[in-house]
Amino acid sequence: MGSYKEKFKEKADLASAEIKSLLKEHGNKVIGEVSLSQVYQGMRGITGLVTETSLLDSQEGIRFRGYSIPELQQKLPKAKGGSEPLPEGLFYLMLFNELPTEDDVNEMTAKWQRRSHVPTHVFNTIDALPLNTHPMTMFVVGIMALQTESNFAKEYARGMNKKDYWEHTFDDAMDLIARLPRIAAYVYRRKYKQNEHIQPNGLLDWSGNFAHMMGYKDEGFQELMRLYMTIHADHEGGNVSAHTTHLVGSALSDPYLSFAAGMNGLAGPLHGLANQEVIKWIFEMQESLGTDNPSKDQIAQYVQDTLAAGKVVPGYGHAVLRKTDPRFEAQMEFGKKHMPDDPLCQTVWNVYETVPPILQALGKVKNPWPNVDAHSGALLVHYGLKEYEFYTVMFAVSRALGVMASLIWDRALGFPLERPKSITTELVKRWLKGEDQVWGD
Repeated sequence: MGSYKEKFKEKADLASAEIKSLLKEHGNKVIGEVSLSQVYQGMRGITGLVTETSLLDSQEGIRFRGYSIPELQQKLPKAKGGSEPLPEGLFYLMLFNELPTEDDVNEMTAKWQRRSHVPTHVFNTIDALPLNTHPMTMFVVGIMALQTESNFAKEYARGMNKKDYWEHTFDDAMDLIARLPRIAAYVYRRKYKQNEHIQPNGLLDWSGNFAHMMGYKDEGFQELMRLYMTIHADHEGGNVSAHTTHLVGSALSDPYLSFAAGMNGLAGPLHGLANQEVIKWIFEMQESLGTDNPSKDQIAQYVQDTLAAGKVVPGYGHAVLRKTDPRFEAQMEFGKKHMPDDPLCQTVWNVYETVPPILQALGKVKNPWPNVDAHSGALLVHYGLKEYEFYTVMFAVSRALGVMASLIWDRALGFPLERPKSITTELVKRWLKGEDQVWGD
């Protein structure tokens, strides 16, 4: 058993004992109430999950194991000569609940490099798809093809003790994270770069190697990838991609199957696909207005026209946040540092100053502020990555860090099959008349 596994087992044993003690003493304590509107309207605000890796506060934004994004930018180790945190360090933090040293991060990088080989049949499976297939579909098909390598599935078929579930989930999660940049880059080069592929560079960190395999040598782009992969990694457990990965994993589906399911959720326009929608909307606005650098007045009118047409302004609003997304702010700071005169970034900043007052004036928008998707595309376009359909794939590579760390903890803590109670409207009507009850045992 490797040192990381031993370290994790020590942490997991302590956490498991603490949870058992909490449940023994407080297991019958009521944590909240559920309203009928919550049942019908997406279960918003219902506390029903434990996800140790991060917590989202409506006012503060995301905290990873208690650390805000600015704190992570300061405290996590960085690449030599770089200023952005290495995602390897964030994964370490989410997994072990302690800040990593530079040696810890270097060891994580080395472990992922050793685990990064992708079997040929995965590429052959992707190649069987038509070239006009959406890159997220290619990516998920690649993950499903990679499932043949699952340690968990093989050991479960042989007959595995429950106490060992976490160990093989750990191996699968590490393997999967290590291999995802190769698969994602392969999809990118196949679809957009005439199928001309670039072999991995074993001397680079995880994000830097991803940028390299995509064909981007600029050190600024590598720094952007480190920031991008860090801030997109997790957003507590209730979002569609994280919850789906957890839910499917609760059936003891292996990490490959669970992650593929979660990424099918990420591909939806109300979730990860939103970053594609934002840059598409800005391009359409520029084309409609006949300028690459529209004024705030022009933007305001275009926003009004968008809303009048019954459409939303993509990238604005969030299911939980009630302030500007700290992930947006981190990207804005990166843009002002590395590309202050970029017209597309300036447009994003002008949209930021223009949209919230308009949405606030409507009187019915709970959160008029930008989320993470409102900025990411502009930074990518600056470095030449204009293929906005691919943006969600990049989001997916990052999101693996959070959902895989969580899945390892799910198995270590013995979390059971997730099975909430559902009801019918007919039962609701009988309940309202006092003829029946809507809660289960």
